[in-house]
Amino acid sequence: MKFFTFTTLILTLFVLFLTGCQDKKYNQPERPNVIILLADDMGMGDLGCYNPDSKIPTPAMDALANDGMIFTDAHTNSAVCTPTRYGILTGTYAFRTRLKSGVLWGSSQPLIEEGTATVPALLKKYGYKTAGIGKWHLGLGWQSKEPGVMLTDNWAEDNKKIDYSKAILSGPNNIGFDYYFGIPASLDMPPYLYFENQFAQGIPTEITNEGGRTGLTVPGFRAQNVMPDFTRKAVEYIKNQRNGEPFFLYFPWSAPHTPVVPNDEFRGESKAGKYGDFVVECDKTVEQIVKTLKEKGMYENTLIILTSDNGSSPHGFPIEEEIEYKHNTSNGYKGRKSHSYDGGHRVAFLVSWPEHVKSGTTSDEIVCTTDLYATIADLLGHKMTFGEAHDSYSFLPVIKGKEYDSPIREATIHHSLNGDFSIRKGDWKYIDAKGHGGFAQIREEVPQDSVQLYNVVSDPAETTNVYLRHPDTIEELKTMLDKYKKQGYSRPK
Repeated sequence: MKFFTFTTLILTLFVLFLTGCQDKKYNQPERPNVIILLADDMGMGDLGCYNPDSKIPTPAMDALANDGMIFTDAHTNSAVCTPTRYGILTGTYAFRTRLKSGVLWGSSQPLIEEGTATVPALLKKYGYKTAGIGKWHLGLGWQSKEPGVMLTDNWAEDNKKIDYSKAILSGPNNIGFDYYFGIPASLDMPPYLYFENQFAQGIPTEITNEGGRTGLTVPGFRAQNVMPDFTRKAVEYIKNQRNGEPFFLYFPWSAPHTPVVPNDEFRGESKAGKYGDFVVECDKTVEQIVKTLKEKGMYENTLIILTSDNGSSPHGFPIEEEIEYKHNTSNGYKGRKSHSYDGGHRVAFLVSWPEHVKSGTTSDEIVCTTDLYATIADLLGHKMTFGEAHDSYSFLPVIKGKEYDSPIREATIHHSLNGDFSIRKGDWKYIDAKGHGGFAQIREEVPQDSVQLYNVVSDPAETTNVYLRHPDTIEELKTMLDKYKKQGYSRPK
């Protein structure tokens, strides 16, 4: 009897132990690989999964969408490059920094201050290897040729003052990246060179207009080689990773931003001119990344987010070409890159994670590129502190098909090239300025009223400014915008 009781006790404890282990395993946060694929100036309407009438074949991006979830109401925090990149990596609106309008240059000093909470630093804290390959455009700690000479944001002068043989004092490695290979800024901004971690790869001794603006260039640097070089580096990085050791890869492309330089094998592959062919080249990059992950047996447990830093540019794909090729790069939304209207900041946003994201799903939840930080923190089981990611909300329950309180975001701020503010809450979008806020090239009519209000659900093309009909809505959104700007954060603290 005593033996039976003792045996029963041991078996019970063993079952409880196993159950506890299973519960612990179940409750442990996942540790998938995380890859962010960031296109440069790619329109939402370029992808077939968003625009069935697209003149650009994008089978790899469409397949990625089919394997996961498409967001139809996703936005960047800005309608131009640098501020969006800042928001992605920090979870904070870039207008809270020194950059109140426009973008940085290749010679600019860092925008992300050391000590700022960032996505790579967070993932590194949880045991991830962290790498970035591609366009940086967030400033680098270049050193001057002459001690005491300060470098500013005057690119034409500062490019000549930099000592390219000296180490970069502050850059990606200082904010959480174990490894970084890229170009300093956009492909049309000198200096034209690669940098790897803290050193320029070569001294720019030639003067060319290789990318558009005349400036210093490393001998042999060619704009059309940049996307293939980035893709090769990214594939090599993935191939060198081991299963069971999670990694983070931030892969911001240089395309299809100007200069529009598709390689010969892609010319004529679209029905939207050179720009369309350049997007096809980007699609090939996605194909190679996914292929490599599958060959490594990593695809099922890799969270891939594919988006763009803003809408397509009227410089890379001029309005005349949009009309000629009958290709709606903005997918019917008003405006383009730089503008306050949705064509400037509503972007493609695809999420694939086969182990957890149901294939072929769509979400109309409003999300912003600043939300990547909180989503990854949620994934890791990390509780954000007051000082982290001031404008970031987690959309993890959306992609995992869990119940959640909608809307996730109370409201979302957008910033134009010129520094104009707009705010979106539910159906309503308030632009706290007149005009479009960006490049002069815009196809649609632009009202010159002092402020603008659009119901973007009933009027998605923002054709009718109804600010005079809804003074209460104007007051509510203006008050909320001012509060968010003044208090320094927009997420619940």
